[in-house]
Amino acid sequence: MEVASEGSRVWDAEGNEYLDCGGYGVFILGHRHPRVVDAVIEQIRRHPMATRLLLEPIAAKAAAALAAVTPRGLERVHFVNSGAEATETAIKLARAHGKHRLISAIGGYHGKTTGALAVTAKPLYQDPFRPLLPAEHVPYGDADALERVLAGGDPACVILEPMQGEGGAVLPPPGYLARVQRLCAEHGAMFVLDEIQTGLGRLGTWWGADIEGVRPDVLLVGKNLSGGVIPVAAAVATPQAYAPFDKDPFLHTSTFAASPVAMAAAAAAVAAIRDEDLVERARTLGEELLDRLHSALAPLLGDTVVDIRGRGLLLGIEMRDEGAAGELVLNLMESGLLVNHSLNAQRVVRLTPPAVLTPADLDRITDTFTSAATTLLRTTASTKGTH
Repeated sequence: MEVASEGSRVWDAEGNEYLDCGGYGVFILGHRHPRVVDAVIEQIRRHPMATRLLLEPIAAKAAAALAAVTPRGLERVHFVNSGAEATETAIKLARAHGKHRLISAIGGYHGKTTGALAVTAKPLYQDPFRPLLPAEHVPYGDADALERVLAGGDPACVILEPMQGEGGAVLPPPGYLARVQRLCAEHGAMFVLDEIQTGLGRLGTWWGADIEGVRPDVLLVGKNLSGGVIPVAAAVATPQAYAPFDKDPFLHTSTFAASPVAMAAAAAAVAAIRDEDLVERARTLGEELLDRLHSALAPLLGDTVVDIRGRGLLLGIEMRDEGAAGELVLNLMESGLLVNHSLNAQRVVRLTPPAVLTPADLDRITDTFTSAATTLLRTTASTKGTH
């Protein structure tokens, strides 16, 4: 049981310390960043919950802070409480324009609420809740396949990630996002880019969209937006995409959305990422960590590892089978290093460490992976010897 955290560290109830390279992408700032914690405490002491009858200046401050770092033209910020809610917001916006066909990518993950589940192409999560909203799924990175589906007419939106996280740290081919943007424009589909896991510096750029200079109609934000302190997410849209909600704001509301405490956290988190240059730090740390993992694991694991890949501080180690991946995750945890599996790619061990790692942390990660991989090989050899 985890009971305490600070920076890149987590402690359990027995006092054991862990270096956190997991957290499903939430902790780009590390745990309990003082700037975010102080902002939240100050807001709690002054005005923790709003009546929703009067305007809230802290919400305006958070919206301005977020809009200032998003691609140009994304001017409408709709705050919600979770990434799945941000996806729901985008789906409702797309359908409010009078179209209904939803298109997403195989391997993508956009949440498990009912609408989000329709575009999360994973039967394991979908089957108990069918029938879902109708949605079509195309191979990720295959723009030709997307073009064929769009040609079917009347698409409401295309939703995908600039790099798949739960899909196993999968990078699309160069030029893919730019072509998706062009295809959406040609076929009148809203382009929704889910940056809940990739945004706010995770990939070593402010946004995955920046890699190819694209500007979606709706950008989904979450995880890092919380500063690792308070749940908060957002859908950031162009005025054209957001027009139905501008016309009737009551089409999509939530009592706790844009709560003052969450807004204080979001404004402080964006400012801290900017002022501490964590986007560039994520880029350089990610490059070094990826090189270290390649050097340490590729020769050691041989054909037990299929690929070691990533961008910025979203890295994946694809193992030969799910059992090896699961055992590696457990070995690392027992050695004091927290990583994640990938929900849509069980063979991929995923790292999403904070951008506050020190050189000593990088050494510890490398050494722990080497030790855990050695244990994995020893266990595998022992198991084979018993058959």
